[in-house]
Amino acid sequence: MKKSFVYMIGMLWIIVMSACQSTPKKPFNYRPFLKHMPASILVLPPVNESMEVMAPYMYISTISRPIAEKGYYVFPVAVIDALMKANGVSTPEDMHRIPLIKINEIIGPDAVLYVTIKEWGTKYRVLDSQTVVYAYAKLIDTDTGSIIWQNASKVVKSSNDGSNSIIQMLLAALINQVLSNFFDPTLDVAHVMNQRLYNNAAKGLLKGKYHPEYELSQKEVYDRMKLIK
Repeated sequence: MKKSFVYMIGMLWIIVMSACQSTPKKPFNYRPFLKHMPASILVLPPVNESMEVMAPYMYISTISRPIAEKGYYVFPVAVIDALMKANGVSTPEDMHRIPLIKINEIIGPDAVLYVTIKEWGTKYRVLDSQTVVYAYAKLIDTDTGSIIWQNASKVVKSSNDGSNSIIQMLLAALINQVLSNFFDPTLDVAHVMNQRLYNNAAKGLLKGKYHPEYELSQKEVYDRMKLIK
């Protein structure tokens, strides 16, 4: 009887442990990206769904570098914005509605990156402040109009990260609120968010044709794609 009880407990433990083990995730599907591998990317000013009116133009200042560092030629975002406005397209929403064939004809990028800002800003509370930057991005091949890559990232930074007492939390919240009068913390958080969005090893942008590790990374990604049935 005792042995049977111990055996049952052992079996239950094995079942529980098996259920707790997470199944390995499928690799991100890069096949569309590999098929239409761009050399140049046009980044349109982002559509803003946040409450911060200036978010799109604050975000523009952070976006070119991480994409260029991945090995792509990035058309100057501020120049493109000025060009669009000079031709009567004044808002990011209108820019996102321009037919790809027209963009291809006038500017000629291999792909267009469309970004939507979901959340942007800092909220101040009694014990802490929270800065949130959340964006969704999709890359469209200009020849076919197909989505070749998409990803989203959200970063939340709290002023009391690492604080262990109420006094430390209050002090951190006060310091952050005072410093916010001199600089905007969302830009630092946006840089972190960009790294997670575009430089994510699992599903970020692939290394582009101008990256020194381009050929090696292509081989690695092709090998990963063999695991997807």
